[in-house]
Amino acid sequence: MTAARLLIIGPQGSGKGTQGVRVAEALGIPAVSTGDVFRANVKDGTELGLKVKAIIDAGDLVPDELTGEIVRDRLAQPDAAAGFLLDGYPRNLGQVGDLDAFLDARDEPLTAVIELVVPREESIQRLSLRATEQGRADDNEESIAKRLAIYESETAPILDVYRQRGIVDQIDGVGTLDEVYARITAALTERGITAAAL
Repeated sequence: MTAARLLIIGPQGSGKGTQGVRVAEALGIPAVSTGDVFRANVKDGTELGLKVKAIIDAGDLVPDELTGEIVRDRLAQPDAAAGFLLDGYPRNLGQVGDLDAFLDARDEPLTAVIELVVPREESIQRLSLRATEQGRADDNEESIAKRLAIYESETAPILDVYRQRGIVDQIDGVGTLDEVYARITAALTERGITAAAL
């Protein structure tokens, strides 16, 4: 069986957080979401949390050095030895280089990149709904548009790097949770990444 060192990518509102957790649980690997790590720190009022809160409230993204440090620390923990699923990192070409250097040193390259493809209008609609349901202050119209623009200009280009390596699986992110999950697991199974629970 191929080791599951995965990255899930998609615009905000693509469902990558939900699908990422489901896939990781099925494979018995940790889902490492930088957003969740940041939100947990904000909630706990840690020093990092206070820094992150100010950045996120402004609709900006957390700096690369800070994000990279958190991710490297998380991937070095024992539960990530057999694999992991990254969500929210890397999100630009500089972070791809950082992650490559870290994984190359361990001789553990990424094995697949799941790209959830969702039209922009659908992302905005889902995020607006989430803002209403969860009361998330960072899901207002202005910050949604800003985050989608950053995704399109900074994150989308990293897919070209991974496409050249032949590890990107494009998945239609529109449909029910189960339909999208079935598409993801079919693509991973093609790559030899399977688990009884998939």
